[in-house]
Amino acid sequence: MLTVHTFGPLWLTRHPHRHTVDTPRQVVNSGPGPAKLPCSVLLKIQKELLDYKGVGISVLEISHRLWELSDFAKIINRESSIPDNYKVIFVPRGGSSQFSAVPLNLIGLKAGRYCADYVVTGFGTINIVHLKLVNDIDIPYPSTWNLNWDASYVYHCTKEMVRGVGCDFMPRVKGAVLVCDMSSNFLSKPVGVFKFRVIFAGAQKNADSAGVTVVIVCDDLLGFALRECPSVLEYKAQAGNSSRYNAPPCCSISVMGLVLPWIENNGGAAAMEKLSSIKSQMIGEMIDNSRILHIKRFLDKALEFNILPLNRYRSVGGIRASLYNAVTIEDVQKLATFMKNLLEMHQL
Repeated sequence: MLTVHTFGPLWLTRHPHRHTVDTPRQVVNSGPGPAKLPCSVLLKIQKELLDYKGVGISVLEISHRLWELSDFAKIINRESSIPDNYKVIFVPRGGSSQFSAVPLNLIGLKAGRYCADYVVTGFGTINIVHLKLVNDIDIPYPSTWNLNWDASYVYHCTKEMVRGVGCDFMPRVKGAVLVCDMSSNFLSKPVGVFKFRVIFAGAQKNADSAGVTVVIVCDDLLGFALRECPSVLEYKAQAGNSSRYNAPPCCSISVMGLVLPWIENNGGAAAMEKLSSIKSQMIGEMIDNSRILHIKRFLDKALEFNILPLNRYRSVGGIRASLYNAVTIEDVQKLATFMKNLLEMHQL
């Protein structure tokens, strides 16, 4: 089974007298995250690796005190139409850290009750609730949900990463905070932030390299963290210190500072959504027209044709093609052509 997400590495070589990006082979990078970065961004990263914006030191050496993170937040604000009563914070570590940060910050909203509801739609929520991946996921109609009135928050994931299960509906909750994991489709489509109270996204799929998670949180939720909450995970501490409570991963943030303008200059989240639909349809048609797929043969041949990485989680198996923002139509066309030729060759 091939899971498609709607959403080639370049080798950086330092020469004594010139700075270039060498591409010894043309690679289609469909990595699930860290995902492909735009070539124009990679060229800027290469330049800044030696001299960050003309200051004479590498981006790897730059102090986090020199960052103006509010500039990055402004772009996210424009693309996501974030209301004034929300804070955008950038926290170190991947999205999995929010599996702990969310309850530590929000479970105490209703004093003495300490419970929450999780909408299990796939790996993104099963890994939190059951620690075991089941084979089949059935999402009932929201009208049949039996939500707990004592719940401080309702947690759901808009698109889980293993089986590609997406929630096109908005859970209706009363008396609870709606929390959303948007790691797979953050900035790949316009979002009505006002419908949620907390949104988080591991940025390494559509907006950054690995190492940073974006958290969008409503002001009135700050200050309810449990005493047990580590200060580095506390939303109020990070928001109150402009995401600098502890030294953030400066290199990753610098990459985000290049990717965000690239998204905006290429039509923003709305344009990314249109491209995403085109890319998904191209691969979806190939899947619909195929019959039997020998996974190992497929993966081995993909490597021969410089298409990587297509293998899924080891615990699940199968094949996955992640089509995040920086994956081009040309990349997807190469993947689709490879699939077509392989299927015809082996009459699959």
